[in-house]
Amino acid sequence: QVQLLESGGGLVQPGGSLRLSCAASENIFLFNVMGWYRQTPGKQRELVATAPRVGSRIYADSVKGRFTASRDTAKNTVWLQMNSLKPEDTAVYYCQAEQRVGTTTSTYWGQGTQVTVSS
Repeated sequence: QVQLLESGGGLVQPGGSLRLSCAASENIFLFNVMGWYRQTPGKQRELVATAPRVGSRIYADSVKGRFTASRDTAKNTVWLQMNSLKPEDTAVYYCQAEQRVGTTTSTYWGQGTQVTVSS
């Protein structure tokens, strides 16, 4: 069973930065896409950024220019660098990994890490 373990969340003031990490129990080269999602109470989980094995990264409009997703296959880790944080970035952030084999897609989630942006 694939395990994804997020870390790096916490409380930060508006304008500050945080770096989230997601360590995978498997070689992340196996995953076609790894990404970051976030969720606030009463709302659906939304895409923040993707770090595909091949192709361009995708970012939500609300984080473009402020967040950067990256992946390191040697370390089996993906990161989300978050700069110029705003109160509306407050959410639980989840790491996601997607593996496609033929017509079958398997999706895995981490347990989430809380990010709170507040003065």
